[in-house]
This record gives sequence, C-alpha cells and structure tokens, in this order.
Amino acid sequence: MGMIQEFKEFAVKGNAMDLAVGVIIGGAFGKIVDSIVGDLIMPLVSRIVGKLDFSNLFVVLGDNPNNLTTLADLKKAGIAVFAYGSFLTILVNFIILAFIIFMMVKQMNRMRKEEPAAPAEAPATPEDVLLLREIRDSLQK
Repeated sequence: MGMIQEFKEFAVKGNAMDLAVGVIIGGAFGKIVDSIVGDLIMPLVSRIVGKLDFSNLFVVLGDNPNNLTTLADLKKAGIAVFAYGSFLTILVNFIILAFIIFMMVKQMNRMRKEEPAAPAEAPATPEDVLLLREIRDSLQK
C-alpha cells in the first residue's frame, strides 16, 4: 500500500501535473507550428524561389534503374536518397518554434521583473532600548 500512496503523491504533485500539461500543450503547439510552416510559410517561400516543392527536393545517391522521380517512390523502392528538402522544412519549423519560445520566455521574464520594493522602514526603536543605550553611553564616559 505504501508504494501506491507514494505514486499517488508523485502523480498529483504540482510539478508532475505542470509537466503533463506542458507536454500536452507542447504537442498541440507543435502541430500549429507545423501547419504554419507547411501551409503558410513554405508555399510563400516556394512561390518566391520558383514554385519549388521543398518536401520533394532530394539527390538520388543510389542506383535508380526504374528512373523514379518522386521522393516517396524512391524511399519505397529502398533507394538511398539525400532528402534535403525535408530537412529545410524541419529547420524552418525549429527556427519559428525557437523564436516563439524565446519571445514567450522574454515576455514572462519582463512580467516577473517588478520594480524592486522600497526597503521597509526600520521599525521605531522601543523606548526601553533607547533608555538602555543612554545608560550604556553614560557608563562608557
């Protein structure tokens, strides 16, 4: 029974729950970034560069006896392919995601930085302490 109780305490502890929420939101956020890159940014880049399909940019490294022309067909046939277009798409994904996370962390740090509170005034010295100090000072003379 002790192990079950320990697991229950661990599972409902704030850090574990925060981590779980972060992973779930991160997964959903990753899908949003994938869509932004794949559906919005890469088509614009392709249009500017010359209507290239980045996911279909590759160099055939192995023998291609059937003269296959699409990346999917080459991979299905087991032919070695240097697929740099997929890498470019993932790299753009990473850069956008890293920038968004940077902006979020920067904003959170800005919100955390509050004006330093003015130091509280020292409480007034009690009268008996003042009297003791006067007695001390007079005895030292």
